[in-house]
Amino acid sequence: MASSIDVSFDCVGFNKSITIDCVGFNKSITTALSATGTGGKVGLIGLAQGDLTMPLTSAAVREIDVVGIFRYRNTWPLCIEFLSTGKIDVKPLITHRFEFSQKGIEDAFQTSAGGGNAIKVMFNV
Repeated sequence: MASSIDVSFDCVGFNKSITIDCVGFNKSITTALSATGTGGKVGLIGLAQGDLTMPLTSAAVREIDVVGIFRYRNTWPLCIEFLSTGKIDVKPLITHRFEFSQKGIEDAFQTSAGGGNAIKVMFNV
């Protein structure tokens, strides 16, 4: 876990006031809570698991607000606008690309689950 937090800090800096987790797994939420500074907010957008285990005591001591967003009403038009106008660039988030083959799929899953520096793993199709 410490290595993924270190990578997160290296990529985005330490003590962010707002962190958004779009994955929804224990590890990604824990990383988001750890990367967020005192008095910050963590937005949980993707919720992949039914029950989660999070270090809430540490977050509570640092007065971090955790906000869940489960529905996506009226969010896609704004995202599409930001992407199409270049207001945000998501290309740096794609850290790994694999061919869409049996070996590529296996390698992609190993990379994604490996706890290394993978942020977004994509397939070339």
